[in-house]
Amino acid sequence: MASEPKPQVANPAEAKPVELPGRVDFNTIIVATDFSPASERALSYALAIAHRYDSHVYVVHAIRPDLYTLTPPEASGGMVELVRQAAEQEMASLLVSGRLREVPHQAVVEEGEVWTVLADLASRHDADLIVLGTHGRTGFEKMFLGSVAERVFRLAERPVLTVGPEVAKQAPEEVELKHIIYATDFSPNSRRGLPYALSLAQEHQATLSLFHVVENSEELSPETVSHLRQFFTERLQALLPPGADLWCYPEFVVSFGNPVERILEVVESSGADLLVLGIRGGGTAVGHMPPANAYRIVCQAACPVLTVRG
Repeated sequence: MASEPKPQVANPAEAKPVELPGRVDFNTIIVATDFSPASERALSYALAIAHRYDSHVYVVHAIRPDLYTLTPPEASGGMVELVRQAAEQEMASLLVSGRLREVPHQAVVEEGEVWTVLADLASRHDADLIVLGTHGRTGFEKMFLGSVAERVFRLAERPVLTVGPEVAKQAPEEVELKHIIYATDFSPNSRRGLPYALSLAQEHQATLSLFHVVENSEELSPETVSHLRQFFTERLQALLPPGADLWCYPEFVVSFGNPVERILEVVESSGADLLVLGIRGGGTAVGHMPPANAYRIVCQAACPVLTVRG
C-alpha cells in the first residue's frame, strides 16, 4: 500500500507569539497614478486612509522613458514636452476636482521609471505607505508590458497597498476594517505582515482571521486531515500575543489545497475588507517572470491587499 504524500509541516517551535506592535501610523502616503480607472480606485482608498490617519498625501505620476522609444530622435524633444503637458493637465484636473481638498497633499509629475520615481520620493519623505492600482495584466500582456504593481511591492522597503481590478469600484469615505485576513505559511517572510495585521485589527477592533493553507493534501486520509487541522490551528493560535482577544476578534482558519485559490475563496466568501501578506522580495525583472502567487492574489482579490516585503 502506497504511503500518503507528506504535506509541508513546519517546526512548531517556530510559531512564537509576536509582540504587539505600537499603533500603525500612516503619516505620509504616496499614491501612484496613471489617471486610469485602476488608479482612481487606488486614490479613493488612499484618501479614505488619509482621512482616518491625518496623513499627508503625495499623488505621483511618472512619465516613463519608454513612451518615446518609437519617436525619431529629432522629434523626441517635442514629444517629451507634449507628454508632460498632458500629464500636468490631468493632474490639474484632479486637483480642481476637490477630491484632495480635505487632506494635506502635494502633486508630483516626474520623468522616470515608475518604481524609480516612487522609491526616490518614498525615501525623501520617509513614507509609511505606498498605494497603487493594478490593471491585472497576465499572460503575454504582462510579459511584454510588465507589471508596475508587482515590481513595486516586490522591491519596496515599506508596506504597499494594492487595489486590484476585482475590488469594488467605490471606496468608502471612511476606512472601517471590520474584517482583516492575515494569510501565512509560517515562513519568516510571511511573518513580516503579522505586526501590521495585529496593529490594524487593534486600531479598528476588527475580526482578525489568521489563515493557513496546507498544500499537497489531495490524497490525505480524513484522520490525517483532522490531525493537521488541529496542529496548524494551534500554530496559528500561538502567533497571537497574550490578551489579543481583548482588543480584536481572532479566528483561526486552516484550509487544504492550492494556496492562491483558497485565499481568494476565503476573501470573497467572508467579505473581508483587507488581506495582509508578508512576501518574499524579488529582483528587478519580476515583471518578466512567471506569475507569482502574490501577484495573482493581488490581481484577483475582492479587497485591497497590503503586502509587506520580507
